[in-house]
Amino acid sequence: MLIGAATLAALAGPLPAVARAAAKTPKVLVIGVDGALLSRIKDADAPNLDMLMATGLTAPSALYTNPMAPTMSGPGWSTIITGVWPDKHKVKDNNFTGQQFARYPDFLTRIETARPALRTCAVSSWAPLTDTVFSSKVDTRISTPGAEYDTGTTSRVVAELGSGNPDAVFVQLDNVDHAGHSYGAAGRQYLDAIHGVDRQIGQMLAAVNGRSTYGSEDWLIMVTTDHGHTDAGGHGGSSRPERETFLIATGPTVTAGSTRHDIRMPDVAASALAHLGIAIDPAWDLDGRPLQQPGPDDFAALRGSLLTRTDETGTGADVLGYTHTPPSGWSIDNSRMGTGGVTEWRGWSFTTDEFWTAAQRDQQRECHVRARNVFAVADGDEWSDKAVSGIFDSTLTSRAYPVDGGATATLTYTTFYRHEAPQKGDVLVSYDGGAPVSVRTYTADATSRVERIALRVPAGATSARVHFRYTGGNNWFWAVSEVSISG
Repeated sequence: MLIGAATLAALAGPLPAVARAAAKTPKVLVIGVDGALLSRIKDADAPNLDMLMATGLTAPSALYTNPMAPTMSGPGWSTIITGVWPDKHKVKDNNFTGQQFARYPDFLTRIETARPALRTCAVSSWAPLTDTVFSSKVDTRISTPGAEYDTGTTSRVVAELGSGNPDAVFVQLDNVDHAGHSYGAAGRQYLDAIHGVDRQIGQMLAAVNGRSTYGSEDWLIMVTTDHGHTDAGGHGGSSRPERETFLIATGPTVTAGSTRHDIRMPDVAASALAHLGIAIDPAWDLDGRPLQQPGPDDFAALRGSLLTRTDETGTGADVLGYTHTPPSGWSIDNSRMGTGGVTEWRGWSFTTDEFWTAAQRDQQRECHVRARNVFAVADGDEWSDKAVSGIFDSTLTSRAYPVDGGATATLTYTTFYRHEAPQKGDVLVSYDGGAPVSVRTYTADATSRVERIALRVPAGATSARVHFRYTGGNNWFWAVSEVSISG
């Protein structure tokens, strides 16, 4: 079933935000396509998914690998559904041993807790999702009997959308993953499975559009996946195809035909909550950020100026992914930097997950999950892969942020520091061009996290700059992004 462009444009919600809020009831539909590769969706006969991409946004993304978690369904779906990464929800495999769903519940349970009058529904072809991940607070949880598989899952969702009055629906379809395991992602059968799931998605979209109350409703529709597949079939490892995930979304605030690089998989849960008007409590400790509320990041402006490899051998020759040119207002001091080494990593560099992790797999670079889009890296390990003289000593300095003298401010940044002596990472702050003062030093592993450091602003100060100095040699690395200072 193919849904027309006019219908999908209507699903995208063209009304201004104020008018939508006043006139329409927000609804959410999350469609999970297990084991689907975005590149193969684009190769397949998938007119409904193609139309969703044309009328909405497409956001390629990437998963972690071990030691955080393997690229398996349990950790992947738990990340999407709870809005936090595996180091919080603690799902490491498909057995869910040690899960922390009481601390980090599924997004439908958060909806029920915040607004119990809303109707929630989860239907899954893979039983552990509705049996284990979604809690009993969810109004309807259905695991489709094996004989019915995705056909039964689709019919139940279509019935719920057509005759029920759900406010938030999650559905998981499994056959694309089944085809990947049986025939490989490079096979014709995998494309055929995508075609089949596309037809089922079309049935769901038609059910939404055919609702008698559709004209007074405001639907956010998101399509996502839990992991990718190798060409030969299978997943769980650290290769790029196994780590590939994506989000396709159509709804309010979404620009038709747009591509986003700042969206990660925990954002699905946060976006659903935000669309329903449920405020995200900082105490929930979510990693997700609503797609409706992109965060400002100076480094994102560099994406259009990224270069292909120079000396690097691990990264594909056509992959855009590094530059040494900082964004406006930022600077890099390499005056104490050694000579030689791999050009891409000489001093602080700006890069992407796709480029950096390909430099050398399975050294935990894949676990910098809280970075979005472009980030800064000081990588002594990769720099030393060619002959060097001297040490790695480079300082990245931020633009000037306004501050109020005598007040308290908060320095926030995303970081991942992997340590090996004698390397060190220093965070320093200077006020109005004065001498930098140390506010944090890294001399032990600090895995991917968001740091928040309280600053005591000197009386009379009006601006502050942050300095990230990395010193070392053939050791490990430090990555930072999304730097800000707020009052």
